[in-house]
Amino acid sequence: MSPEFIQMAKETWDMFLFLAAELIILFLAISYFVGMLQEFITPEKIQSVLSSRNGKGYVVAALLGSITPFCSCSTIPFLKGLLRARAGFGPMMVFLFASPLLNPVIIGLFVVTFGLKVAVFYFTVAMVVSVTAGYVLEKLGFERYVKPEAYQAAESSGCGSNSASSCGTSACGAPEPVVAKNTSCCTKTEEPKVEVSCCSADGGATATLAESKPNRWMKVWLSTWKDFKQVFPYLMLGITIGAFIYGFMPTDLIAKYAGTGVWYAIPIAAVIGIPLYIRAEAVIPLCAALVQKGMALGSVMALIIGSAGASLTEVILLKSIFKNQMIAAFLTVILGMAIGAGFIYNYLWG
Repeated sequence: MSPEFIQMAKETWDMFLFLAAELIILFLAISYFVGMLQEFITPEKIQSVLSSRNGKGYVVAALLGSITPFCSCSTIPFLKGLLRARAGFGPMMVFLFASPLLNPVIIGLFVVTFGLKVAVFYFTVAMVVSVTAGYVLEKLGFERYVKPEAYQAAESSGCGSNSASSCGTSACGAPEPVVAKNTSCCTKTEEPKVEVSCCSADGGATATLAESKPNRWMKVWLSTWKDFKQVFPYLMLGITIGAFIYGFMPTDLIAKYAGTGVWYAIPIAAVIGIPLYIRAEAVIPLCAALVQKGMALGSVMALIIGSAGASLTEVILLKSIFKNQMIAAFLTVILGMAIGAGFIYNYLWG
């Protein structure tokens, strides 16, 4: 092997180890902290706050979205809960825009990877555009493009349903347990151990329920670890590709097609981010390597907002809630935010 290849391989490996250690620790720490916050800020409280139609509801919706580490798709079940709780349409749309863009994992990765200035700019743009878009869409009457069936509660147990137990009847005539578990549509969590007995010794029907719950700290850690295992392949994929680009990609190639002077790089990055559906946990370390090779931060901003803010999967899920006019408005806001943020950043600091 040539000395140049060995040097590039060494740089790739060093970058991989650095990104892996830094981002894994950061993800676990932030996710655990947010999990503890969510122990006190329940979905019911969020729905209650967002039901308000005063001006504060818009800002509160964005702030609540910023402490919920949802990706674009996992926000949809929560959105359905807000609809059924009759939350204000404007604040609800603010939450839809802000939740996947402002979650603390993305902000933390931004700070560590690109610095505080870039993170503050990203947070400000996402916050302002989300609040403004939610307010404008409500004032323009876009609530009429919500499908009527979206307000109806599902008959079967689902996101937000309460745990309940009842006694059914088996084929032999003896009561048998039927347990409806409380589930989460966004992330699957382990159920506490439940023992149900519906039959007494004399044949009568009785019901007893015994639960053994882990303590709050351990419960949050188990949830954090489960989330981490789900994200881990994406995180490693992004780190691997980013490290390879850092070590082997020619700097001149990146600068030529995605550098500061290439105006079309920003809209292209914004558009391709949506169908690719790159998780922010993967695209941020990848973009870190691209920036070091010469990619303009404006293009990086557009790519991250496009990929984190929307996806083809999310659009398909939204079709069960919104009519086509509302979906078109949603995509317009995300693309406009991505392209605008990219050009503004390049204009100010490019």
